[in-house]
Amino acid sequence: MTTNTSRPLGNTSSSPRLAGHLLVEALVAQGVTDVFGVPGESYLAVLDGFHEYADKIRFIACRQEGGAAFMAEAQGKLTGRPGICFVTRGPGATNASIGLHTAFQDSTPMILFIGQVASDQRDREAFQELDYRQMFGPGTLGFAKWVGEVQDAERLPEYVARAFHTALQGRPGPVVLVLPEDMLTQLTTAPVLPRVQPAQAWPAPAALAELRERLLAAKRPLVIAGGGGWTPASCAALQRFAENWRLPVGCAFRFQDLFDNRHPQYAGDVGIAINPKLAARVREADLILAVGPRLGEMTTGGYQLLQAPRPQQTLAHIHAGAEELGRVYAADLMINASMSCAAQALETLTPPPSVPWQTWTQAAQADYQANLQPQPVAPLDMAEVVKTLGRLCPEGTVFTNGAGNYSGWLHRFHQYPGLQAHGRTQLAPTSGAMGYGLPAAVAASLLQPERWVVNIAGDGDFLMNGQELATATGYGAGKLLCVVVDNGTYGTIRMHQEREYPGRVSGSDLFNPDFAMLALAHGWSAQRIERTEDFEPALREALAAGRPCLLHLRLSSDVSTSRSTLSAIREAAQQRLNQPS
Repeated sequence: MTTNTSRPLGNTSSSPRLAGHLLVEALVAQGVTDVFGVPGESYLAVLDGFHEYADKIRFIACRQEGGAAFMAEAQGKLTGRPGICFVTRGPGATNASIGLHTAFQDSTPMILFIGQVASDQRDREAFQELDYRQMFGPGTLGFAKWVGEVQDAERLPEYVARAFHTALQGRPGPVVLVLPEDMLTQLTTAPVLPRVQPAQAWPAPAALAELRERLLAAKRPLVIAGGGGWTPASCAALQRFAENWRLPVGCAFRFQDLFDNRHPQYAGDVGIAINPKLAARVREADLILAVGPRLGEMTTGGYQLLQAPRPQQTLAHIHAGAEELGRVYAADLMINASMSCAAQALETLTPPPSVPWQTWTQAAQADYQANLQPQPVAPLDMAEVVKTLGRLCPEGTVFTNGAGNYSGWLHRFHQYPGLQAHGRTQLAPTSGAMGYGLPAAVAASLLQPERWVVNIAGDGDFLMNGQELATATGYGAGKLLCVVVDNGTYGTIRMHQEREYPGRVSGSDLFNPDFAMLALAHGWSAQRIERTEDFEPALREALAAGRPCLLHLRLSSDVSTSRSTLSAIREAAQQRLNQPS
């Protein structure tokens, strides 16, 4: 079908246009300037809409739908507005499901648009047909907050507005909108709707008063910040609240950039490979003030640091989603509030002239500082690599990673600034999804080209979405660095194997390409590094060049975590198994 001639966006005349064009107009009206996806014949009318409005919105064609969905999820984290991903039906949607799941677990606003078979072909198992309401059905353990299918082009603006509201309000998260192919080619005169501004929930005054009384009664309080919906202003308010009350603050798993890690009241990250002294401090606290996190398995140490369903510590839980409060933990005080409001409300609480936990807060900071001191490892010291990145990369650099033991060095030794300084500087999946880091880094580099972006990836993690090197090259990414940590194994799985079945390796060995040559083939610069002293000169060269670069770090397979080696883990397991029962 031929398209209409170009006209101003939001034309309210009765001139009809394709529903696919209307959808693009609706996205532009919501402030969307970039979308990620893999093209498909099921939504050709939308692709034509992106051509029609190419001066207002950019469609970034990725190399696989999983990478595209990860890029949209990273977009949601960076901007605070829903990241946008377009995929075709069937295989495209199933590939994209990993990014959708990550957005759900990470509380990231995102909208996945899926092309669907034509309406007259439904329920015949037509080519690539799936029932997305069944596949992604909403629920507390699902993929999406809402799954909608647009049958009538006239209602398309209504569905888009609802998708934005649902993704942003309460606990942020992903939404799926299904687009039948024939609906997108219908002509419509429907007008676009205004930009969505989410409703905000403020804490109840009585709940704030009770929280103040519980704080005054505490001797060993600890704040844990996390979850979605934070803004630079709310992070600044949280910091002022902590300063007023002289409280120690920890950050939930992979939400380390919510509080300045260099602040004298920062206690560390409460997640995988937690500082053992911080874990003990969580257990010893008499009041946990959880601001934003849903208190999942990784943050609570398998629901043991805070025992479910009734913690030994007094628990005050503030969360944007009312459905999250009381779902796992029977907290002593539950407050339903948006993060943008909660932190500002906390700042209004009048502190006492002095607090009894000053020494407790100072000790928490001392424990954190001590944890920054590594034991040197030769010939290539990952702790020194991370510290060098922090020292030489410009302030506000975005760091990304996927899943794997290699990320433990980044979490332990890098110090993130708070959001109020530069916005998000940590993009990492709390879902534990491998392959996230490189697509997230590519998205960050394309969306915010003025900033440096550094991806740290394991060898297994990198090749999950290594093809997105081509997306970075094709769309002109600039200040982008990928550090591939190559020890020839699925390190996390190998570690667990050695702990449970020492010496019995199965399925965890990797057979890798030359990563530097792979990067060169994609138009990146690249270097291979095997010694600590070679890393800083290579990094300086990459930063000076200001173009995509991959640094291939070759490690021994015995290098496992920031605290131990595979041989030490194996020896400890063998000693345990050899003990008489």
